[in-house]
Amino acid sequence: MRLLKPVALSALLGAITPFALLAQAPSTTSSPSQSAATLTLDEAIALARQNNPIFLTTANERRSADAQVRQAYGALLPSSNAQFYSGYQQGGDIFVNGGSLAVGSDQLQSQYFLGLNYRLNAGTLVQPRAARANRTAADADITGAAETLRSNVTQQYITALRAEANANLQDTLVQVQRANLELAKARVAVGADNILAVRRAEVTLGQAEVAALTQHNLTAVEKVRLFQQMGVQPERDAKLTTTFAVATPRFTLDSVLDLARGVNPAVRALREREKAAGLNVRVAQSSYTPTLTLSTGWSGTSFQYTNGDFPVQQAIAQNEGRFASCMSQDSIRTALNMTSLGCPSRFAPLTSSQISSIRTENSAFPFKFQRSPLQLSATLTIPIFDNFNREQRVQQAQVDRDNARLNVRSRELQMTADVTQSYLNLVTAARTVELQEVNAQKAREELTYAQERYRVGAATFLDVTTSSGAFVQAQVDRINAIYDYHRAYAALEAAVGRPLR
Repeated sequence: MRLLKPVALSALLGAITPFALLAQAPSTTSSPSQSAATLTLDEAIALARQNNPIFLTTANERRSADAQVRQAYGALLPSSNAQFYSGYQQGGDIFVNGGSLAVGSDQLQSQYFLGLNYRLNAGTLVQPRAARANRTAADADITGAAETLRSNVTQQYITALRAEANANLQDTLVQVQRANLELAKARVAVGADNILAVRRAEVTLGQAEVAALTQHNLTAVEKVRLFQQMGVQPERDAKLTTTFAVATPRFTLDSVLDLARGVNPAVRALREREKAAGLNVRVAQSSYTPTLTLSTGWSGTSFQYTNGDFPVQQAIAQNEGRFASCMSQDSIRTALNMTSLGCPSRFAPLTSSQISSIRTENSAFPFKFQRSPLQLSATLTIPIFDNFNREQRVQQAQVDRDNARLNVRSRELQMTADVTQSYLNLVTAARTVELQEVNAQKAREELTYAQERYRVGAATFLDVTTSSGAFVQAQVDRINAIYDYHRAYAALEAAVGRPLR
């Protein structure tokens, strides 16, 4: 019987060993100056923090919190307002208090008012502290959202690496099955086996090719989902360059629990919310205190007749009226041998300069104002009864504070459970990797042995197919175990609230 040298098969089986070492290599990060087609985990997290819409929505809360702090401090300052009024009144009969007043000219009028108001009570003094507490809580929420985003990107990055590793494995397994097919053809050619072995090898090769095609498609899909987490357009050809080491955790459960209690951003955010809720109770209680309101203002008015002759005619009519009245009194005084009033000299007709002055004074619209006297007022308002509205607000604020305290307690319990579960999963995953490495090595030895026995005619091709199936499953299980370990590590980091490696 002719013996076949298994050189190709040995080379293909040996190619899987470097891949296994690559999956367990120490963590490395490529430089941003490398090709744009490469993507490290750190770069993916940085891009996600710059572009992820959900995270940016949470980050925008800081702007609202800053505005609330400014508003709270602004309430300690007086408010001001300015008004300007301009109006037109048609001439004619104007009714005032039931009587009519004839106006022979259209009128233009403008007014200005500049006011200052200051309002102060106990709530105004407490509000800045409450606003600062809310801003601190918003910062904690943003930190928590950033950690959640980091965890999600890390998990998806690992998922994409797993898919890529499985795709590379399937490519290698295709070559293994192709070597099996060549071995079967060689044995059939020398009459050591029948065509059934070739057909079985061809079916097995076709199945391996389908599995490789499916796995490459899954890799592309997982990369698209990674870029979705990053908030940027997908680049399916990007090469993920960060790798991770597999090692048994050196930290204890108690140490990670202590760390989580101190740094977990979700717990810290809820604690800050509890502080803010306590200050909001004081703000609500301030509605029982008096309120002092101070107001002052400056104003002025300008008035003008559109007919410039109208005020001149009024002045002439008034002058003539006073002259007639003076003459009437003077005639009486003369009859009584009293001194004359000298009416002709006192009420002489208006001169051209006086008429010009009247016209100039009438041209006041819109900005030649006559200033009004200064106004100043102080009001002290003492609340007595407002239909239990204050009581309702205080009660609601107290309920919010108590709920915030319970939320902190609930999140602390959840954190303890999550960290404990994630730690136990990580320890189990590390042990599973060790066992799957042994299984993969034994499956490789079994396949090599089956190939050798088939080559010398001591076994059938069915034995080779069975060993190949066990080898494939062992390699897939080994890769899944490795990346289950990495996902368990990322889950523990998410539960603690910070990176651990």
